[in-house]
Formats: sequence, structure tokens, C-alpha cells
Amino acid sequence: MIPGKGDPSAMIKVKSFAAQLKIFHARQELDALDKEVCDFIASEGIRKVISIGDASTTGEKGESIGLIRVLAYEDPVEGAVAKLKKK
Repeated sequence: MIPGKGDPSAMIKVKSFAAQLKIFHARQELDALDKEVCDFIASEGIRKVISIGDASTTGEKGESIGLIRVLAYEDPVEGAVAKLKKK
């Protein structure tokens, strides 16, 4: 059966990541956030990303002070994760 198409073993999960944005350092912080998300996807053996979205958090004066990234993905079946980790 195809995961997500009536397969009871497929499950949709959501994970959030956060990063604080500092003036003059935003590029490095965004690169670090990208790496954290990519590392998570690789380490969990995720093969299907459904959605990824960003939302900024603001300070009292309306300035961006942080970023929240939300990842929606299909959780791989146990056997698929074991196969990927062997490679």
C-alpha cells in the first residue's frame, strides 16, 4: 500500500523549530535553522515533507526578533527508517 493512501501505518506529524534573530546576524541564524531542519529530516528518515512554513515573532516596536519554522511530514514506517539508517 502507498503511505497516506489508506495505509494505517502512515502518520502525519508536525515539528516546530525556533531561532532568535539578532541584528547583523540574521543570515547566520537562518542558515543554522535550515541546517537544524535538514538534519532532523535526514536523521528521522523522512521521505515526504507535506508543508514547511515560517512565522516571525516581533518585539514591542514591531521589529522581528525571532522565527518559528513548522514542518509537517509523513512519519516513515519503522522498516523504512531501519533501511535508511543502514545505508
